Amino acid sequence: MNKNNPRTAKQVQISASSIRRSSEPTQQRIEMSDSRTEIKMSSKPASKNQTEPIQKRPCCNLFLSIKFFVLCHSLLQLAQLMISGYLKSSISTIEKRFGLSSQTSGLLAAFNEVGNTALIVFVSYFGSRVHRPRLIGFGAVLVSVAGLLMSLPHFIAEPYRYDHIDFDLPQDSASSLCLQSSPPTLALTSASGATTGNSSCALHSEAPQIVVVGLMFLAQTLLGVGAVPIQPFGISYIDDFAHPSNSPLYLGILFAATLIGPGMAYGLGGLMLRFYVDIDRMPEGGISLTPKDPRWVGAWWLGFLVSAGAVTLTALPYFFFPREMPKEDQELGLKKRILPSLDNKGENSLIKVETGNSPDKEKDGEIQIAPDLTVIQFIKTFPQVLLRNLRHPIFLLVVLAQVSMSSMVAGMATFLPKFLERQFSVTASFANLLIGSVSIPAAIVGIVTGGVLVKRFHLGPTRCAALGILGALTCLLLGLPLFFMGCSTHHIANVYAPSTLPENGDFLNCTQLCSCSKSDFNPVCDTSTDTEYVSPCQAGCTGLQGDPGPNQGSVIYTNCSCLISGIRNSSVTSGSCESSCGHLVLPFILLISLGGAVASLTHTPSFMLILRGVKNEDKSLAIGIQFMLLRILAWMPSPVLHGSAIDTACVFWADTCGMRSLCRYYDHDLLRHRFIGLQFFFKLGTLVCFILVYTILYQQEKDAAHSRSHHSSIPQEEKLVLSSEKRSGDSRV
Repeated sequence: MNKNNPRTAKQVQISASSIRRSSEPTQQRIEMSDSRTEIKMSSKPASKNQTEPIQKRPCCNLFLSIKFFVLCHSLLQLAQLMISGYLKSSISTIEKRFGLSSQTSGLLAAFNEVGNTALIVFVSYFGSRVHRPRLIGFGAVLVSVAGLLMSLPHFIAEPYRYDHIDFDLPQDSASSLCLQSSPPTLALTSASGATTGNSSCALHSEAPQIVVVGLMFLAQTLLGVGAVPIQPFGISYIDDFAHPSNSPLYLGILFAATLIGPGMAYGLGGLMLRFYVDIDRMPEGGISLTPKDPRWVGAWWLGFLVSAGAVTLTALPYFFFPREMPKEDQELGLKKRILPSLDNKGENSLIKVETGNSPDKEKDGEIQIAPDLTVIQFIKTFPQVLLRNLRHPIFLLVVLAQVSMSSMVAGMATFLPKFLERQFSVTASFANLLIGSVSIPAAIVGIVTGGVLVKRFHLGPTRCAALGILGALTCLLLGLPLFFMGCSTHHIANVYAPSTLPENGDFLNCTQLCSCSKSDFNPVCDTSTDTEYVSPCQAGCTGLQGDPGPNQGSVIYTNCSCLISGIRNSSVTSGSCESSCGHLVLPFILLISLGGAVASLTHTPSFMLILRGVKNEDKSLAIGIQFMLLRILAWMPSPVLHGSAIDTACVFWADTCGMRSLCRYYDHDLLRHRFIGLQFFFKLGTLVCFILVYTILYQQEKDAAHSRSHHSSIPQEEKLVLSSEKRSGDSRV
């Protein structure tokens, strides 16, 4: 082409450094990308259509606003954390519905981290090489599909049998009565009952159970995979196109909305578990259960449908956002009045970590993660950078402190509702409402307060470690009274007998004449002796008082001849015996919440210790490695560990088709001591790690002060000699 032709458009791509040397009066159009700055120059004057193509489509202006993106991303992260946290709010209900042990349910809750951990490392590699809004949208759709899969077991499983496992027996209150017979008839009935039970198990239980559990594990894996691109790509997108002064404010809004998600998950669980599980296929005549009945199972699946719908709605705008949008050029006037506790330097460091872009490919002779590496080069380089960071004592100890704290939080978030149900005889709905309205807001206040303290008092690394010690020690002390806030398990006939109340041999002989099925679970309580029986058959009851209708509350069983008290023809009430410690549930949750708020004070100081403790060239991956280690060492094993500890406190397991399924009764003292003891162990680990961090930092400051004082005592002539030698030699710092 002819260079002198004015009608011929010439487009030259140059780097940012060559602009300063260029003197041609050409019109410049700058396009910003994530990995480099590309400047395209054209000698042809740009027309109005070229400079303002958006003006013809005002409907698209909304998707070129970073403020609208912040709003959409806040809503998406809130919905995504609501669907991932909803499982924890209904974990005890799912155990009861499908006969799972606490160890299995803990593994199910931890499986969310498997898919997430497997792919989160590559986020630092892909960075901005992909269409980030569109990939966020696809991830959100996958999260929504995972939510639908979590609710699918309800629709493919048989209706819930709240009285017994045998499908050939009618589901009503009279089916659990004692049918006295002679020993020969009893043997015949037991044999036929066993045959019927085995056939029912083979037909209704074994294959669907495998399918149901497999679907839930698959859904949890997809949920973790779908959540991978949402937060990192959203943070990097906001930082790239927001005004530098507005970016901390936008991220503060984003993090605040993120913290609300778990609270809404527990609130949603408290609402949905008020409805009966088979509300869409209620049996004829209704049911005679109330939410306080131990056999009650709430509509756990309904919350997954609501959360999946919310994620789907919030995912739609991401398919209309451009890959790159114009850089925001206005600073918000309210920035200085909103979220003043944000540390701009710390937030910017966090953003660099999530984006995965490091300005230097090689510094101080050490390998760095560069944005132009291939996938193979990235996989080879990452382990070397990881090992170098793990050899840093401050980084390693702070991460171990956060691992201990996160292990405590993971176990508490997964099994605290179940613990409150068993220890204080409250409903699953009420337990979730307590956690969502008290514990989660207290943790949010603690995190914000920690950030305010760091910002207000300009805390350095040593003082951040001291704040970590103070928070961990206070949380540890607040947890000590929890060991004693509870009651022992009441007497359960033929299951759990206190040492002061030995079993009556006449009771065992009496129940053998009633041909009671092992699969029956319809607990009744003898209020005169505070003794509970697994079923009216175990109590020798042969009659009902009145005709119990749907939702009529307790049922009175009469003519009970096998009571421990020895009183003949007495009556018992349906449902478990009330706990004598029900009044302690509010002080317990307040103490738990206060300890969680104090422990949350260490959140921001921990990040500051990592950002200010590692080398500058390693900050780009320090936070990413930290989150990866938290998932592997805390969020994955902790629910399984807590579930196993809870299972060891079980005193009566349900027998489903000859196999142990879920736990019906726990030793309350053993449950409390092991659950709170495991929490105490993790709190102690956090405290020890922060003490070691403080010791190292204090010693470093002491050595630095001693070095400065020693340097000031050297004569001026020796200082000049040392200074010239230092300039001539290579620096070893």
